[in-house]
Amino acid sequence: MESFDAISLVFISLGAFLLPLLGNKIKIPGIVLEIAYGIIVGPVLNLVSPSEFISGLAILGFLLLMFLSGFEIEIEKFQDSGIRALLMPSLMFTGTVLISFFLVTRLNYPFFLGLVLCTTSVAIVIPILRSDETIKTNYGQLLFMTALLSDILTLLGATILASVERSGGYGIKNLNVILYFVFVTLVLRIVKRVAWWNPQLFSRMFDGNDPEELGIRSSIALMLTLVGVAVLFEIEAILGAFLAGTIFAFIFPNRGSLESSLKGFSYGFLIPIFFINIGLNYDITVFSNTQFYVEVLYLFGIAIAVKMLPTILLIFSGINLKQIIAGGFLLSARFSLIIAMAEIGVEINLISKAIEQQIILLAVLTATIAPIGYKLLTPKTKEV
Repeated sequence: MESFDAISLVFISLGAFLLPLLGNKIKIPGIVLEIAYGIIVGPVLNLVSPSEFISGLAILGFLLLMFLSGFEIEIEKFQDSGIRALLMPSLMFTGTVLISFFLVTRLNYPFFLGLVLCTTSVAIVIPILRSDETIKTNYGQLLFMTALLSDILTLLGATILASVERSGGYGIKNLNVILYFVFVTLVLRIVKRVAWWNPQLFSRMFDGNDPEELGIRSSIALMLTLVGVAVLFEIEAILGAFLAGTIFAFIFPNRGSLESSLKGFSYGFLIPIFFINIGLNYDITVFSNTQFYVEVLYLFGIAIAVKMLPTILLIFSGINLKQIIAGGFLLSARFSLIIAMAEIGVEINLISKAIEQQIILLAVLTATIAPIGYKLLTPKTKEV
């Protein structure tokens, strides 16, 4: 191993261990501190340099983050609620899309930014709603499903748009997206059928005492398979990782100790590396430019507006105004997916690197401020 990689691994390991502890103490999300830490030890102090080794670990960490995003989807909530329960979340997401694209086009931002701003961080929304059991209420379910639809549909939209851009327009080449979903559906059916005929084999996956850790092996194998096939089909790898997690959630609603094992393995080391690596590659020269902060504040205002305005529709579900504003704040929280969408936009030349830098700081601001705004407005939510 190269010496700079060894030194980098020491600094990154220390950061991954200490930053969550510091975050809990000062009430700031650990992921925000991880990006800041990456900036400090990287471009500021030059203690750690970006490398292929770190980037490889960061990519694996990000794929695991997207896998766990799909893995945490509670399919049974959709099954219990029925299609009608998706009506209001669908209307709210549609409102977000219309307002977002209207604002970015009127303000002369790149068109793709409208899709980027439609994202919501389910990884932030779910823990906040669960912290006071709000997720069990009608109000909490509406926010949860809206956030989930936002993440799924914006990711699909980005995938389709990237396919169109790479192929130079709509045509026969765009069938790769359809063929990929056919492949995913086939995998889903095969795994479901095998699980039905071999329940003893699959029971090992959720046995915390299994010495061969079959659950972790199968999860990673499924994720990498769908990611690999996605790359072959020229589709975004993050979609493959997300769908792999979704397949697990659909087939195995009760995941036992496997979920905690995967989270411990992923959030304990690899996912922090992804966020630290974002800081390592950040262009700190933008911090000396006053206009940069002005543009980030503009984006922040738009990012809040595109989520806050559609939540007014909740008034038709009997939600009071204070909860509506709180819900708008919570749905404004964005982090991992908005960063991924920004990277996709830069890759296919639909947004500039400068806007990507703004989006990263926007993600930090919304991930920090949005949950605080929500909690200030909802000291204790009762069943609505």
